[in-house]
Amino acid sequence: MSDLKGKRIFVTGAAAGMGRSIAVLSAQAGADVLATDMDSEGLKTLTELGIRTARLDVTDHDGITSVIGNEAPFDGVVNTAGWVHHGTVIDTSLADWNNSFRINVDSIFMVIQAALPGMIENGGGSIVNLASIASSIKGFKFRAGYSASKAAVIGLTKSVAVDYMDDGIRCNAICPGTTETPSLHNRMRAMEAELGGFEQARQWFVDRQPMRRLGQPDEIGKFALYLLSDDGSFATGQAYAIDGGTLA
Repeated sequence: MSDLKGKRIFVTGAAAGMGRSIAVLSAQAGADVLATDMDSEGLKTLTELGIRTARLDVTDHDGITSVIGNEAPFDGVVNTAGWVHHGTVIDTSLADWNNSFRINVDSIFMVIQAALPGMIENGGGSIVNLASIASSIKGFKFRAGYSASKAAVIGLTKSVAVDYMDDGIRCNAICPGTTETPSLHNRMRAMEAELGGFEQARQWFVDRQPMRRLGQPDEIGKFALYLLSDDGSFATGQAYAIDGGTLA
């Protein structure tokens, strides 16, 4: 596992799923981690592991600037907070469209904007944004708002990478395939009535994977550690697909 000793890492959406995995793995790799989320109960499980936590709504600009402004500069920033909307363009209300961008894109913009000056002053660092293969990379049914917002994440990632390369900043996106997280389980539960139960809904997701299995949060988390560490020092401006062969 990549070494993060002496590095300070900031993670959003850290109470569950891939964000939790990244926070825990970063701490195990020696980093001083500040894990943030709206879910106070979920954060308690990280506090019990000795990881520093803070409640944060990533759509709250003042909250973001306050939390980051009260910290020493970070060496790494990981934006995992997100929201999945299910629907075609016609099915998507303006409120759901706006929420997709507010939660999935605006939050990343605000976090990066707040964290960058300190990172630059500190000599640089690594930013990792969670995008998706459902984006500009590939179209999926019923993901109009979600895919559009994740495509914007990739565009923002590349822009930050190019604008701040000379300042020692690296910025990359990870584009996971279907990964087994609490968020995915919620979508499975929403399909129980239609498919005859939770296991049937889970199998529906498994069956559409070329590898016939779901990704696991640590498989994404370990790649994030590589990008945060000095091992990934030649990587910037990329959208890395970790998708179990979906794009193969």
